Amino acid sequence: MPDPDSRPTRSQPLRVGIVYDLLGTHPPRPDAPFDLDAEYEPEATVEGLEEAVRRLGHAPVRLGNPHALLAAIGKGETPPVDVAMTIAEGYGGRNRESWAPVLLEMAGIPCLGSDALALAVSLDKAWAHARVAQAGVPVPSPRVLTGSDLENTSDGWKFPLFVKPRWEGTAKGIGPHSRVEDAASLASAVARIERDYHQPALVERFLPGAEYTVTIVGHAPPRALPVLQRALETTTGIGVHAVERHPAPEAGWQAVTPGVLDAALEHELQTLALRAFDALECRDYARADFRLDANGRPHFLEMNPLPTFAPDGSFGILAELAGRDTADLLADVLREALERAGFAR
Repeated sequence: MPDPDSRPTRSQPLRVGIVYDLLGTHPPRPDAPFDLDAEYEPEATVEGLEEAVRRLGHAPVRLGNPHALLAAIGKGETPPVDVAMTIAEGYGGRNRESWAPVLLEMAGIPCLGSDALALAVSLDKAWAHARVAQAGVPVPSPRVLTGSDLENTSDGWKFPLFVKPRWEGTAKGIGPHSRVEDAASLASAVARIERDYHQPALVERFLPGAEYTVTIVGHAPPRALPVLQRALETTTGIGVHAVERHPAPEAGWQAVTPGVLDAALEHELQTLALRAFDALECRDYARADFRLDANGRPHFLEMNPLPTFAPDGSFGILAELAGRDTADLLADVLREALERAGFAR
């Protein structure tokens, strides 16, 4: 393991490794859902991170996906980097986002961003909701369900409800069918999650209000960036980013942004996002999603400690709003992450 006292200072160029999964690179699987690699990134995301690293005066090093990292470490080859970051999502179970951080930890390489445990707990929405609820952040009454649970319960359900996979992100497994209005639709949606994603379903109250996302960066203390509103599809009330992957009705998907983001609501969303960030022990960067109930009260939906750095994602939008180049904003985020990881100014 590298000696912390021997790490390069800011005046010395660092070799910054990047672990990633690219769109279209997942091996095909007969029973895979159509959105299997929806969380993977385009080449432009890796290129943008490389440019941000260069603007800090350091050298980016592509380490490939977690399997490539595993193969190198398994052969006794220490990755030629001083520090690394991961945007790799993996695939399958709820530990998949933790693959790269665990391998880097085993190799003695400091890792930017949240550690493996924070990634795993955040990905499992049931566990994440439990932790942030304990911290005083409202959640939409989530409940984990399987088909057998529905067969053995006589609970009266208050519809509409919202059904999604327990441990997926980037709206995987979510579509027009996710909003259910009766017991038969609920059973069908839960069965679909079990069949296609091999995991339990998370069932929540459907919240009819506007949806917002809050990007958090930095440390000691972390800070929330300006809040962004997400567009909703007018018929279903589900985020356009989720339904647009599915066949559209004849009139197409229609988008609306129904919320009014005043200073008080923005402050509340930022405060709740930071509280959730702290409760889940995230580091350096993350994105928290919220939705309002009928009374305008925000409820936590999920925390993404591996937010997309794609040019058209939240960081790109925030940079445009600030009149900045996206690579410059990412460079600032990575600079703070390097400082948190022990690489001196």
